[in-house]
Amino acid sequence: MPRAAPSPTPPGFTLLGGRLWLDLVNTDDVRQDVRVDTIGEFDRFVAWLLTAGVIDADRAEALQRRAIEQPSGAAAALVEVRRLRAALRALAEKGNGATAAVTREATLAELNRILSRAVGTRRIDRTEEGRYVRRFIPGGDAFGGLVIPIVESAMDSFIRGEFDRIRACAGRRCGRHFADDTRSRTRRWCEMRGCGNRAKARRRRQRRA
Repeated sequence: MPRAAPSPTPPGFTLLGGRLWLDLVNTDDVRQDVRVDTIGEFDRFVAWLLTAGVIDADRAEALQRRAIEQPSGAAAALVEVRRLRAALRALAEKGNGATAAVTREATLAELNRILSRAVGTRRIDRTEEGRYVRRFIPGGDAFGGLVIPIVESAMDSFIRGEFDRIRACAGRRCGRHFADDTRSRTRRWCEMRGCGNRAKARRRRQRRA
């Protein structure tokens, strides 16, 4: 069982999942037998949303100011995202296994619970890079709806029926998950330059031994 590790300077975010919901799962980062919550504070969650392209810099700044004014609201939003992440981790780990049906139903119940409480406006915006992205603009509560884009990403995976593409990294000490979008569906590593290269180096050492 990985040991908990407090981290005053959390590591950078890894957006290797190929799906927004998997990128959230990977914020509960398990490497080298150490578990690090890279969004352990509300400001880190806001930074992750910004890095993932869910919000822009202006909204990130506004959320940070509101968190100072309303710390209880920010704390409640963080509890919500952690609850969602736990459900999505179960989906990543068991959504295509022997207990897939039970896991999927439990996750759907959680997603629908969040959607039933969401108040706001959905829209499509054009980014500075020229891409088109979906946005959810919450109504009223500044913290409300922050997880809606993540929920919709998971819903898309349900609708596309792509859980057979979800993989756990084959790295011996890596707990990350990703969507295998390769044509051959043979991707094994969350990133080749990290876990993949370490595995190659280990095999070379074993051959030489």
